[in-house]
Amino acid sequence: MTDDAPNDPQDAIDSQGERRREELDDRIFEHSAGDEQEGIPFVGAGPGNPRLLTVAGKELLEEADLVVHAGSLVNSELLDEYCGHAELVNSVGKDLEELIPLMRDAYEDGDNVVRLHSGDPAIYGAALEQMDALEHEGVPTHFVPGVTSAFAASATLRTQLTLNEVSNHVAFTRPQGKTLTPEEDHISDFVEMGDVTTCIYLGTHAVRDTMDRLLEDDHDPETPVAVIYHASWPDEDVIVGSIGDIADKVEEAGYRASALVVIGDAVTGAGYERSFLYGDWANRGSSENSAETEASDD
Repeated sequence: MTDDAPNDPQDAIDSQGERRREELDDRIFEHSAGDEQEGIPFVGAGPGNPRLLTVAGKELLEEADLVVHAGSLVNSELLDEYCGHAELVNSVGKDLEELIPLMRDAYEDGDNVVRLHSGDPAIYGAALEQMDALEHEGVPTHFVPGVTSAFAASATLRTQLTLNEVSNHVAFTRPQGKTLTPEEDHISDFVEMGDVTTCIYLGTHAVRDTMDRLLEDDHDPETPVAVIYHASWPDEDVIVGSIGDIADKVEEAGYRASALVVIGDAVTGAGYERSFLYGDWANRGSSENSAETEASDD
């Protein structure tokens, strides 16, 4: 393409979506995550700490000529450490009509372009619409996974998101608001299941509303809740409470954004049962094999 402006992004999104309905992309069967691939990589920067960037992400950033990044959602220390040689463009406040020609033209000029998202671009990253718009103009793209904030929060809390007899499931979700109707908000449903660790993204501003709705739905006010602000960043803060009191604690701390909310008994890591993995079940095969060997030696 040589036009100064891209095709209409919505037309590109609709067109690419229709193609997916008709057939799968051949590259699905040609490449695995982590492979070196042609085109513009959409890289997950991880939760904040530069050391939690993947090896693949680090290598791509170090070779980049242009890095389009997610503004303050990406730790400036990471940008300084791995992108100091590259042109940096903050994507905040820019729409697709501006971002797509910027990345397309740089790529077609022979530059190594990296689109850097916070966390993992597959989780609330709005990456696919950019990728579809670029692909529609003949610019190949691919995902490079990152460490999402729920995993950093789990590490900070020194617990697992899944625990035997405590939590068999994990839900990544967000609260109702401008982009999610009340009918699409299933937080109460997840909590009601009892064995789900519910990780709420983009919901720091709505902690009180969310907890009030859970109380209105008769959920146990003593259910553990943790709010991890800036997980893995230098200014990380951890607030632990319950459905009944976490809103007061978050408001007292003054946080309105950039925190992950975790609901469920896995928050404390208490009450789990020993798994089968390292018990008698795990040794059953070797014991049976030993018995068969002894029998054959008789």
